[in-house]
Amino acid sequence: MIEFNQVSLQRGTQTLLKDASLRIHDGQKLALIGPNGAGKSSLFALLNAELTVDGGDLEVPAKWRISHMAQEVVASERSALDYAIDGDKPYRTIEAGIANATDDNQLTLWLDRMDQHKGYEVPVKAEQLLHGLGFSQTDLQRAVKDFSGGWRIRLNLAQALMMPSDLLLLDEPTNHLDLEATLWLEGYLRKYPGTLLFISHDRDFIDGVADHIVHLHEQKLTLYPGNYSAYERLRAEKLAQQQTLFEKQQTRVEEIEKFVARFRAKASKAKQAQSRLKELQRMELIAPAHVDSPFRFEFPCHEQMSSPLLTLKQADLGYHQPSSDRILLPGVNLSIVPGHRIGLLGPNGAGKSTLLKTLCEEIPLLNGERTRGEHLHIGYFAQHQLESLDTSASGMLILQRLKPKASEQSIRNFLGGFGFHGERALEVIEPFSGGEKARMALACVAWMKPNLLILDEPTNHLDIEMREALTLALQNFPGAILIVSHDRHLLKASVDEYWLVDHGKVQEFDGDLDDYHQYLNNRGQWGTAHVDPGSTDGHSANATTNAVDRKEQKRLDAERRQRLAPLRKQQQAAEKQMEKLQGLLNAVEEKLADSSLYEDARKDELKQRLAEQADTKAKLEDIEMVWMELTEQLESSD
Repeated sequence: MIEFNQVSLQRGTQTLLKDASLRIHDGQKLALIGPNGAGKSSLFALLNAELTVDGGDLEVPAKWRISHMAQEVVASERSALDYAIDGDKPYRTIEAGIANATDDNQLTLWLDRMDQHKGYEVPVKAEQLLHGLGFSQTDLQRAVKDFSGGWRIRLNLAQALMMPSDLLLLDEPTNHLDLEATLWLEGYLRKYPGTLLFISHDRDFIDGVADHIVHLHEQKLTLYPGNYSAYERLRAEKLAQQQTLFEKQQTRVEEIEKFVARFRAKASKAKQAQSRLKELQRMELIAPAHVDSPFRFEFPCHEQMSSPLLTLKQADLGYHQPSSDRILLPGVNLSIVPGHRIGLLGPNGAGKSTLLKTLCEEIPLLNGERTRGEHLHIGYFAQHQLESLDTSASGMLILQRLKPKASEQSIRNFLGGFGFHGERALEVIEPFSGGEKARMALACVAWMKPNLLILDEPTNHLDIEMREALTLALQNFPGAILIVSHDRHLLKASVDEYWLVDHGKVQEFDGDLDDYHQYLNNRGQWGTAHVDPGSTDGHSANATTNAVDRKEQKRLDAERRQRLAPLRKQQQAAEKQMEKLQGLLNAVEEKLADSSLYEDARKDELKQRLAEQADTKAKLEDIEMVWMELTEQLESSD
């Protein structure tokens, strides 16, 4: 058991902890949350004996083996596989003992220790970890120095997971992972037998791993039972009771209700629509938990819009090379129109970033046609744009350069929504944290009023409050959106459909993120010798598929489609009724917005309109319930 007893910690002039108490029991999995700069990483340093308390007592079991994820990026000559194995220090000690044994007795002792350590499993485990984190078989022998910074951090994570430990400390482990590696890591950590304490700003990842939340707030540590969703509900109830926050809460709820209304009018794909409506209902429930967020902004949309905004026709996507072009995605045909809200899925290396860079003209087409709409304005965010920010300039100056005629006050107001208040807007950004630079890069994208947002992992370095603000801003954006992200909450709450990039193709993915997880399992994303740790039976999906004769499977599928056809027809009819009723409701509410309707002379007409509104709302709610029931019946039959 770990115990913080009235602990105080100070770094420089800043007090991070003051009389903070916390008890962590063996085997618990805790997510440490709190705003950037609150002291989360310093708390890790305390547990790792890199810092000492300034007051109070911290007790950590003396015999506990502690593993932590290094944050520094090394440029080692060692292979990726050897670097990962280095995390198992006892194994390397035993290995050296065997190599340096001077007689048979010593050799026998070391071999016995290797047997007790199950050393024969160590290289296999290292390979499995690296495959799970997205490394290919050929990557295993590449030198660490040949990998980019983000991939080296994945290697640091592999080292931490290789270390036999009683306490595992992970500081933002998903920051440089893609969706596939994030799903794998979530499953792996669920099975970790020791005590886990991790920092993350990915709410779905926290929900999937944590059984307790530690909230570092105002120099105190508060323990909440359950995952992040449970914490949000408890915190929402607490904040909702504070009268001073009532107005802010109502404004936030009203924004979410507007979005729900906009979504209802265009509900189409049953499974995605149902999960989206559930997500929106949950968002309304937890809205009060974020009303005191320092971030509040929008993505203004360009006034003019073309349809389509952007088209690729028989396009070969890839990279020019001296000998011969490297084509990753041949013959791509796609069209992006206003209102498209697309999440881009696909395994690492399949070509997602290549597609985004081609759409943004960062790399040229190898063959085919790329047609821009007359009024296309792209807002593109990717991690390399953080590096291209002029770090010698202030946020004020950066936005002034983009729009020289903008007033100083309008720029200040705009930057305030991204958390750069007062003099902070005038400070040079060179010493800013990664999160602050990411917010500045997003501010630059929004400032230019795009009508097509292309976002490549926009949540890296962002804390939970900023991710929540980004999600809300994307929901209210009227243009088109194309997103690659490992943040499942952002995807579920912001997009209406998914495109899959895999096996050299870009095509619509018929399903949601749970279906995609199953797709990866069936595809063998985690390596042929590795079982997905998030699955109860790693062989079940493939075994079932292989056991059923293809012809028989087709017959069964045909029977199932025929059996479900009446339900699907009823569901489609319900969707049409929903759209019709939403249109009637919009028309009535437009009439109710006429201020002259509330004059005494039009009292009867007002009564009639209000009755129409109530009647239409009731009918809409009834048909929505019918639609939801039909959808659930269809899903349970899948």
